[in-house]
Amino acid sequence: MSARTEAEHQLINDDVVAYLSAHERKSMLRFITCGSVDDGKSTLIGRLLYDSKLLYDDQMSALESDTKKHGTQGEKIDFALLVDGLAAEREQGITIDVAYRFFSTAKRKFIVADTPGHEQYTRNMATGASTADLAIILVDARKGLLTQTYRHSYIASLLGIRHVVIAINKMDLVDYAQTTFDKIEADYRKFAKDLGFESITCIPVSALEGVNITTKSRETPWFKGAALLPYLETISVRGDLADKPFRMPVQWVNRPNLDFRGFSGTVASGTIKPGEEIVVLPSAKRSTVQSIVTMDGELDEAQPDRAVTITLEDEIDISRGDVICAGKAPAEQSDQFAAHLLWMSEEKLFPGRQYLLKTANRIVPVTVTELKHKINVNTLEHMSGKTLELNEVGFCNFNLATPIAFDAYNENRRTGSFILIDRRTNATIGAGMIDFSLRRAKNVHWQDLDVNKTERASAKNQKPVVLWFTGLSGSGKSTVANLVEKRLHDLGRHTYTLDGDNVRHGLNKDLGFTDADRVENIRRVGEAARLMADAGLITLVSFISPFQSERRMARELLPEGEFIEVYISTPLAVCEQRDVKGLYARARRGEIKNFTGIDSAYEAPERAELDLNTAEISAEVAATKIVDYLEANGYLKG
Repeated sequence: MSARTEAEHQLINDDVVAYLSAHERKSMLRFITCGSVDDGKSTLIGRLLYDSKLLYDDQMSALESDTKKHGTQGEKIDFALLVDGLAAEREQGITIDVAYRFFSTAKRKFIVADTPGHEQYTRNMATGASTADLAIILVDARKGLLTQTYRHSYIASLLGIRHVVIAINKMDLVDYAQTTFDKIEADYRKFAKDLGFESITCIPVSALEGVNITTKSRETPWFKGAALLPYLETISVRGDLADKPFRMPVQWVNRPNLDFRGFSGTVASGTIKPGEEIVVLPSAKRSTVQSIVTMDGELDEAQPDRAVTITLEDEIDISRGDVICAGKAPAEQSDQFAAHLLWMSEEKLFPGRQYLLKTANRIVPVTVTELKHKINVNTLEHMSGKTLELNEVGFCNFNLATPIAFDAYNENRRTGSFILIDRRTNATIGAGMIDFSLRRAKNVHWQDLDVNKTERASAKNQKPVVLWFTGLSGSGKSTVANLVEKRLHDLGRHTYTLDGDNVRHGLNKDLGFTDADRVENIRRVGEAARLMADAGLITLVSFISPFQSERRMARELLPEGEFIEVYISTPLAVCEQRDVKGLYARARRGEIKNFTGIDSAYEAPERAELDLNTAEISAEVAATKIVDYLEANGYLKG
């Protein structure tokens, strides 16, 4: 069996250049298959390749051999094995990873992504959907619409897919009943009416038997539409990237010698020609394109997905991560925006915690400032919530350390998407789609004042610093901090103490003790401490502050040298013995939930400037060590 038609073989024999030219001109359709577990996604793709005569002889031999070892269809060929390449998938009969396959017919080229059905692999499905033009969502005719049907449909819509095929599979097991097909189609159209799909096409199929896969089958004479492959060959999903304004994120500043300086990247959208004006973001510098260079020579025009090097008429400063835009239609810039977020981590999202955001070739620190609502992907209902868990979707506000250039996702999928990265593990933990800039961010500017932090501190004969006391409840944080402040006061220094219990009576009285509330608690305190340091004060902060990420966030609010972490490392057993407030005893009895050290984790500092164990030294000695540290490092001199 050959992977090409006889006509194609003949053209290759007669004129291989003409064949290659014709193949290059074919349009490309990227699509995904998704649905619930065991709906037949991999079988569908395998059957599609088999019936289209798109398998080589060695592939058929391997398939027949694998069917004998791993097949689940008795004596019949198990077409799913063409796609289910992972050993775990073959053993369990499910798809885990995203399997990509390329194939071509006489009319069109295809890239298909077979995505997982299990709910815990929703993030993998989103990966496949992010670049697809069309989604084939399989539905088992015996079961009808399931939770994963709704979930995958919503995510496909969220990720910008505008064409959906509902392949109602296993029709052979319901005797090809039109009533079954009609009911599933009606139910789906009712659910999907608000998802924004341009087209919804329902096709009755049997992937295992090959019904309505490549040609119309007599088993469904009542079905008037096209079979699956002819439909995929003819549906118009013309990419509109070329019609969008020009965007090219800079991947590399190309300077092989003193005579050449170009900016390399892949065109994300739009077209550009020599002589056209561009603007570079975020600098907003303008210039004119001098030339468009590739390995094959200079181009008259660069189009989407083309990797090029652009040279400019003017010498302007451009770096990796900058975005070159059309001069008349630049992208937006903002350091605050609202976006939909698909959470992809086993660890929860906590608003207030700092992550890394990567868009195009740029990475910046970011904080989710507010989770406005979560979305029930089965009903599309908006729900309140403080955190996002694995595979949940939320609508959030984001605050970035520096502005980025972007377009709204529904306008440009390439420049409107981003991923979130965990700062500690570097793992990808979320995928986002930008909706709009928060306009208020553009109207708020830092006010320059004539009296600055240095002058305020100098008048107090000291250097501003935040002493951040962290440790378990009962470790002695507040006691030591109180002693330190008394000694500094005796030395004539200007101080203020932010204590965990005291702050919860005012600034943070609306917060509880869940992990999400603890994150917000520390964020607010960190900002308050920063303002006090700006006032020139020596600020003492005494909080359990159990999470490393939040302590790091507080440290990064201040310049180098203005944050001193004081770890009161008294062991848990000693803290429990002290238990002045009786809190540990109540937590052990289950009367207090989310108590640090009992049923909520404490992450000990790894590189604290001072590590003091009050089980080994007295609070007075600990206070002396801290004051000595301040004296030795120049904080008590103006």
